[in-house]
Amino acid sequence: MISIPSQPVRKFAPPVASSTSSPAVSGVPRRRFLRSAASLAAGATLVMPRSLTAAERTRSAGANGRLRIGIIGCGDRGINAHMEGIHKHVGAVDFEITAVCDPWRVAREKANAKVKEWFGREARAFVSYRDLLAQGEVDAVMIASPDHLHTLHLEAVARARKHVYVEKPLGYDFAALVRAVDAVKQAGIIAQVGTQLRSLPGIVGARDLFRSGVLGKLSRIEECRNTDRPYWYQYLKEVKAEDVEWREFLHDRPMRPFRADLYSGWYGYYEFSRGPISGYGSHFIDMVHFITGAKFPSACVCLGGTFTWQDEHAFTAHDCAQATWIYPERFLVSSSNNLGNGFGSCRKFYADKGVLKVDNWNAPTYSAEGGPRRDRSIRGEKPVPPVERPDHFLDWLLCLKQGGTPHAPIEAGFQHGVAVLMADESYRTGRKVTYDPIRRALLPA
Repeated sequence: MISIPSQPVRKFAPPVASSTSSPAVSGVPRRRFLRSAASLAAGATLVMPRSLTAAERTRSAGANGRLRIGIIGCGDRGINAHMEGIHKHVGAVDFEITAVCDPWRVAREKANAKVKEWFGREARAFVSYRDLLAQGEVDAVMIASPDHLHTLHLEAVARARKHVYVEKPLGYDFAALVRAVDAVKQAGIIAQVGTQLRSLPGIVGARDLFRSGVLGKLSRIEECRNTDRPYWYQYLKEVKAEDVEWREFLHDRPMRPFRADLYSGWYGYYEFSRGPISGYGSHFIDMVHFITGAKFPSACVCLGGTFTWQDEHAFTAHDCAQATWIYPERFLVSSSNNLGNGFGSCRKFYADKGVLKVDNWNAPTYSAEGGPRRDRSIRGEKPVPPVERPDHFLDWLLCLKQGGTPHAPIEAGFQHGVAVLMADESYRTGRKVTYDPIRRALLPA
């Protein structure tokens, strides 16, 4: 196994900027796209760029200190979360979006309309992430591609020595997760993973409260996150085949005729997304790690299926599932998702002196309820004192400009990735799965 080297995070250090003209929209010719796809299919590897010199590492972004950002994935998350999320901080950190990338022409054009509205000129537009990374006017990249492409894009960005913000869940395939994390560590780039609960004042306050010891010894953490309909239905759109580079989306999945529901509603297909235990569960598990300080589960079991939503779309991601993890710190974690009935959602940390209730991310509470060793130190139900900190996007931008470790570093992404992939392995095999942190291996019990 390749070990993850322990390195301090380097301060923002983009590669030397070339002297170029203003960005312009540039579509990718189909022949050029097919050559890129053929190279990938033939097993071509990305070449690690040369190491940067000390002078290059300390040089400011761009010719005038402006940070230049590229967007990989211009769907709902890429535009409405990533682009809108950083744009509100443009007054605090000097940056510009200089490149956008998406296989769907309509998404590229929608993203570029935002860029022109905000910055007065369009970004360069690309079909493939390879072409975005090959051009010189990008210092940092935000990845909001479908789940099955996260580690592919993350590894490529790291090897191109660009700093990165990458969406969760970090892992879809365990071997690819390890390669991508190793590439980030070896490149020394600043990486923020999109588990943004770590940046919420209520969750930071919950961490501080738990670590004060007032709740005592933890026994169980439980989440029931229920909805009356799977979240993937909201993303279904009318998409024309001629507007999409279908192979760029499929990547290494088998070629098949284009389907608009598969392309726009990919969350609902197990081939492209591991379902709610991975989608919802990555947030929950990362919150568990953040609050408790735990890193990796030692064992996991998971069951589920597609029980309620069987229709013309033939979705295959489970709409009902439950995963249970055991941690070496001697507590149990349970994540249950029912996407066929919205009643009964809850989120609680049970300990021997009381319970922490995080049913509302922004306003958690705690009480002595149920604690067999409660000692009158908690009276009634109390709000958790919030701890203010920069939001997740601003934290990343500030780290790029000033240095420091982001709220959700790559190590945290690896930890939640291991946990949800343990659950997925158990779901697929019907067996209990264990994790060996020394060998970084998922093993049958």
